[in-house]
Amino acid sequence: MSEFYIVRHGQASFGAANYDKLSELGHQQSVWLGEYFAQRNMTFGQLWLGEMVRHQETAAGICKGLNTDIASTTHTGLNEFDFQNIAAAYLAKHPNDAVQKGAPPAEFYRLLKKAMGAWSAEQLDPSMLNETWGQFRQRVFDVLDVLGQKSHDKPVLLVSSGGAISMLMSIVLELEAKHVIELNMQVRNASYSHFFFNRDTVRLSSFNNVPHLDIPERVGAVTFS
Repeated sequence: MSEFYIVRHGQASFGAANYDKLSELGHQQSVWLGEYFAQRNMTFGQLWLGEMVRHQETAAGICKGLNTDIASTTHTGLNEFDFQNIAAAYLAKHPNDAVQKGAPPAEFYRLLKKAMGAWSAEQLDPSMLNETWGQFRQRVFDVLDVLGQKSHDKPVLLVSSGGAISMLMSIVLELEAKHVIELNMQVRNASYSHFFFNRDTVRLSSFNNVPHLDIPERVGAVTFS
């Protein structure tokens, strides 16, 4: 069977005007992950990533740590869902759930959970959405479909976001929408999940690993946003 590793981007710029870029720590997390792969003599035949800047910067950091370049492919199925769009559609129906600027991150996470729940249950106005839950699921499924069309001599490295990774997990493990929402809250920055696959099946080997951060001097480098 072939293998792929899917990595969530490093810490992004939560609370900044532009979330779609890595923080200083996010860049470092990515390099550390590449160094970890290099220490294990791991090589990758292909690099797949979404279109976000944070995906590109994470991939660049991993390659820096590996001290090598990897032929890359952009796939829209690895893009994150548009939280701002979904939140706006949710708040149009539930304005009292709005979160004030400068509120603690936990309040934004609560809004995210509520909005994703309504989105997955098709309770939002479709005319306000950039994509439906079903369309999100389908484009993530398309990544697995394309990957499985041929065998790969070396592992494939994918760089994506927490929502897309959670949806991929739900497809592989046949989970319900509520599990996608819960998993989305748990995926750590610059973590990787490992899968084996062929034309007929995809098998989970491990999920949400951060061995490159699991040392005493990096205990504060484990982040979720």
